[in-house]
Amino acid sequence: MSLDAVQANISLHHLEIKSSDPKMLAEFYSKVMNMNINRLTNQKFLCEGPGRKIIITTGKNKTLGYAGMVCKNEENLERYKEFLKINKCEINAFVSEFYQSGSFALQDPDNNMICFGVLKKENKFLTKGIYAPLQHLTFASKDVEKFQNFYQRKLGFQVTDRVVKSTGELATCFTTSNHEHHTIACFKSSQNGMDHHSYEAGEWNNIKIWCDHFAQNNVKLMWGPGRHGPGNNLFVFIEDIDGNWIEISAELETVIGRPPKNWPQEEKTLNLWGKAIMRS
Repeated sequence: MSLDAVQANISLHHLEIKSSDPKMLAEFYSKVMNMNINRLTNQKFLCEGPGRKIIITTGKNKTLGYAGMVCKNEENLERYKEFLKINKCEINAFVSEFYQSGSFALQDPDNNMICFGVLKKENKFLTKGIYAPLQHLTFASKDVEKFQNFYQRKLGFQVTDRVVKSTGELATCFTTSNHEHHTIACFKSSQNGMDHHSYEAGEWNNIKIWCDHFAQNNVKLMWGPGRHGPGNNLFVFIEDIDGNWIEISAELETVIGRPPKNWPQEEKTLNLWGKAIMRS
């Protein structure tokens, strides 16, 4: 019997992002995001902290290599793979230093590579460092409707909330592959790519700890503190040296069985407390 993404309980585990200077970007993540660096090759670095892993490799700045999703066990992975086959998804084998054999990848309508696998048993999160596991990835897309249709109908993600323009056009779509409010989301944009990646600090006090850490490293907040409408989470944003947006979030909503809500595209939707960065 096949399983959709939520039934399979899939979560975001790691990202590969590209940079024209991967060593310098890795050093930024090591210092500012409180992560250790492991040099995998001459131009490929692994940065890791408690519950968070980022691979940085050579390429065009602000470009995603792939998003690494994980299933809890092999049975769920195989049953989810069957779900994808039923929906006629084009599935390709994928090999990773993190996954057991049997992992695979596919591409979404904007050619973002999304990978799925089960973690190797010896692969455990580091316990030292400030707490904030990697939690969600948000894309920018010229066509949010196509994004929603693919992730909901093809991949079996649950749509939790949408932001809708006054014209009726879809501005933002939030989808989840478990019971957290969103694991992959998408904003309307004039170009395709990454909007931001987010780390869940758990509690408000941990955001304060992160902000003090950023200040110690002379990194200014670019947005926040605030509270999003969709997801009801607290947040702050910073920007890395390549221009990638990084969110530290806390108290993200848990969603079990409720229908999606449509929000108006207005400043208060993006920040219940104050000013917002309006994407489009």
